[in-house]
Amino acid sequence: MKMEITRAKAGAEYEIAETLRRRKGTVNAKINSIAAQIMADVRENGYEAVERYSRKLDGAEPREIGRNELEAALGRCDTKLVAAMRRSARNIRAYQEALLPKTKVWNTDAGTLGQLVRGLHRVGIYVPGGAAAYPSSVLMNAVPAVVAGVEEIIMVTPPTKNLNDAVMAAACIAGVDRVIAVGGAQAVAALTYGAGFIPKVDKLVGPGNAYVAAAKRLAFGELDIDMVAGPSEVLVIADDGANPAYAAADLLSQAEHDPLAAAILLTDSAEFAVQVAAEIEKQSEKLERADIINSSLRDYGAIMICESLTDAAKLANEIAPEHLELLTRDPEGLLSYLTNAGAIFLGESSPEPLGDYMAGPSHVLPTSGTARFFSPLSVDSFLKKTSVIGYKREALAAVKDDIIRFAEAEGLTAHANSLKVRFE
Repeated sequence: MKMEITRAKAGAEYEIAETLRRRKGTVNAKINSIAAQIMADVRENGYEAVERYSRKLDGAEPREIGRNELEAALGRCDTKLVAAMRRSARNIRAYQEALLPKTKVWNTDAGTLGQLVRGLHRVGIYVPGGAAAYPSSVLMNAVPAVVAGVEEIIMVTPPTKNLNDAVMAAACIAGVDRVIAVGGAQAVAALTYGAGFIPKVDKLVGPGNAYVAAAKRLAFGELDIDMVAGPSEVLVIADDGANPAYAAADLLSQAEHDPLAAAILLTDSAEFAVQVAAEIEKQSEKLERADIINSSLRDYGAIMICESLTDAAKLANEIAPEHLELLTRDPEGLLSYLTNAGAIFLGESSPEPLGDYMAGPSHVLPTSGTARFFSPLSVDSFLKKTSVIGYKREALAAVKDDIIRFAEAEGLTAHANSLKVRFE
């Protein structure tokens, strides 16, 4: 795949950001309609509807995967892969424990204030099915929930090829409480409303296909969700001191995800841009998913020459990428210029796949520009916080007139009366 090289000029470079946001496009009306039908059917008919859709769409009825089956899968799994998963889980746990906020209550002259921090009661984790298996997604979703103190973690995954040893082993390693073989919009509906042996959850996380994404949108409000994941993306900022082979390899590693994946290079060196383009052409010929890579780079790939690295950082903030790599002489020096990214990778020894599998931060990240306002999945995603207010009588007396004024200004006379009766 030969990539075109362009120069940032006249604001046209910001069209890249809009192009990436449009990738997710308007949700297909037919998919939305089908997801809404399934959600309504399960809400009305419970497990009977879940079973019916599972038989029709997956060719198997839902079932719980017993602990013996999970442990047997762990035993069959390649020992080196198991060791890698255990290392990954330890790294995720250590990172999330460092982020864990604590309950805090303090005394003031007025009395007591504070915040209670508690894990959610029950959380669902959706693990996609299909041709590929994603044990890393199990770890990245479940371990932060365990650290948060979630009481029960339920993993759902389609009763298809994804019921493989690596995924089941990851569930054991991560500390998942129950694994249920059910997928699609019917799994989302079951976890939203409760259906038979599938309980209602407080939050649902994890990616899925278009029907799962549509169902999650519809479920929001009945339960919380992490985000509606869009196509993956990487943006690399590099100077002429970077290795063009590394930059090309990292762009290709993201482009292989799917034809909607985006891979963008921003550099202040025209010579480096040419070198990376040549490396992409050379390396892509040797990769198994070349057809997907070529499609992705053709539609959503870009190599752009910027006037400076700070200009590149400004454009990166506008794009708000899921993954942002800094292949520069001083990557830490650019951090102060960057405000919008799901995860930032510093230097040539921190490629994006490090974050996918081993570093510790969750690889569940905002996509399609939503890093402007969404954060990565973390231990905080599985916590609820409750304010604590405990005033002394004399402190309440000191502010009662102000409270009454607010209440009466808003026409809430019963609010005002709540204060008045205490001091009559």
